[in-house]
Order: sequence, then C-alpha cells, then structure tokens
Amino acid sequence: MTRRLVVDLASPYAAWRVPPASVTAIREALGGGWEVVEVREPAISDGDGGSGSDEAVRVAQGAEIYIGYGLPLGVAAAARDTLRWVHTATAGVGASLPRIRGTAVAFTNSAAVHAEPIADWALAAVAYFARGLDRMREAQAAERWAREEFANLRLPVRELRDVRLGIFGLGGIGSAIARRALALGMPVAGVRRRPQHGGPPGVRWVAAESDCLVIAAPHTAETQGAADRTVLERLPRGAIVVNVSRGSLLDERALLELLDAGHLRGAALDVFAAEPLPPGHPLWRHPRVLVSPHVAAVTERFWERETGLIVENVRRYLAKAPLANVVDPEAGY
Repeated sequence: MTRRLVVDLASPYAAWRVPPASVTAIREALGGGWEVVEVREPAISDGDGGSGSDEAVRVAQGAEIYIGYGLPLGVAAAARDTLRWVHTATAGVGASLPRIRGTAVAFTNSAAVHAEPIADWALAAVAYFARGLDRMREAQAAERWAREEFANLRLPVRELRDVRLGIFGLGGIGSAIARRALALGMPVAGVRRRPQHGGPPGVRWVAAESDCLVIAAPHTAETQGAADRTVLERLPRGAIVVNVSRGSLLDERALLELLDAGHLRGAALDVFAAEPLPPGHPLWRHPRVLVSPHVAAVTERFWERETGLIVENVRRYLAKAPLANVVDPEAGY
C-alpha cells in the first residue's frame, strides 16, 4: 500500500513558497512506497497558518505526513485516522495546538530555522537606536545638517559594548541574538522558562536592569502580556525595546505612553497585537518607533535550512528515531 505525504507550502510570498528542488529532496529522502502530493492552491503562511484550501483538505484524506504552515482545521479533520506526523514551516504553533493535543500525532516546527535572520534584524534594530540612526534619518528628511547636535552630545549616541542587553526568551532565536551581542562585547542577561537548558557561554542569568529589552519568547498562556507596564517602567531611562516574538507579549499602550514621556529611547517592532497594523495606529508615525511588517525572518537562505530540517526529520521518521524540533503541546512550543 502506498503511503502519502502532503506538501502544502504554496505561499503567495516568494520567501515562503516551497521551491521545486525542496520537493524533490523530500521525495528522494522518502524513497519507494511513498506518494508525494504537492498542493497547488495558495496556502496562508502568515502567523501560525490558516484554515487550509479545498485542495489541501481533499488530498489530506489518507495522508500519513503533512507539511504546511501549521495544521489547518480542515486538514486535521480529513486526515484524522491516518495522520502520524505534522511539520510546520512556521516557528509559532499556537493556532495548531488544539488540533494536536490528545492525539498521537508528532508535531515539529521550524523555530531554529528562523533564528539567524531574526537575530541579524534584532542587532540591526539595537544599533539603529543606539547609534542615533533614527535621529540622522529625521534630520535628513528635514534637510538639516545635524553635526552640531551630535558632536555636542545633545543627541544620544552609545557604543554597542555599553548597551546592556536583556533577552526574554533564550530559545533558538534568543540564543542567536545573545551570541551576536556577546561577540560585539555587549553585556547580555537572559531569562528562559527552563533555565537548566542554559544559554550561550557568557550570558548572565541575573540582571536588575537592561538598556535594551529584546522579547523573543514564544506566545503561550504564561507569556501573554509578560512585557507589561510594570516591566517597561523598570527599564532604565533611555532603554530600547525590541519585539521579534508576538505582539501579544507586549503592552503597546504602555509602550507608547513611556515613549511619549521620554522614559524609553525607542522601540523596534516586527510584530503587533493586530496585523496588519491598522491605518491610523499611533505606532505608524511615532518618531521613535521602527515599524517592520513581520518580516524579520525573511531571508533568501530560508529554504536551504528548512529543507535540511525536513529531510533530516524524514530520515528520522523512517528510521523510527526521535524527531528534531518536536513541539510540546502542553508548553505551547
């Protein structure tokens, strides 16, 4: 009997659309006795995935393995009796968890795949504010030669090694950010749910203050709203906030009020409570906010890493070995 694997990765965005070479690599890793069905209808790749196209639901019937953006409800129902392993090309998995809990289906995600480009983005965001690039861009727009303002230290400029970096969430993404920061001589402190897992060498585990708070933890019931007003107010005056996780972790109203009050230096946000960010939202035009449309993970090298992860897990699955990147349905990541 032929076994079936479904590839549902036809994203409308080029960065997330599976290339033919990746499908070929998956097919070759499976070997004989397998049917690989590639869904042609567009798949929702934003967030944690969508509800699944009609074509995806149809071909999922009888599927043993499903590779997509999360686990769509229709696909979960169609393959309820045959599905054994689901892999998502997203890092976030929140929307899929109710469809996995209580089943024997193995669920893997792509968290580590996104770590490198997001870490690059996060460090660029820190430098954007620390080195005063936002102020330079502001002066350029006004055709103002701001040399005197910078040279007389009226505008804040800091060396990166003097910026104490605090990372909330030292998983794959947070650790990649920490490694880069440490290489630049920045003091780094980190917090994670499972401290026994440690972090990159050089990361301190106790820090009363952070000149820059980077939010890199996954969205769970425990982390929702974690970066609230109390946390933001405890940051030293002139601190920077960077969010590469989910908008639900950060109190945006408190952030805006503390920016307007001059307590915070700036904020670089790749994720928001509502996406797309609604027209007229005060974050759009705030002079001390860098708005990024949830693209920190975009890179031309995504499929190189993603294909490697999938192929390795296909081999492990066939060998009945433990899979990489297994999601804990109870922990939420």
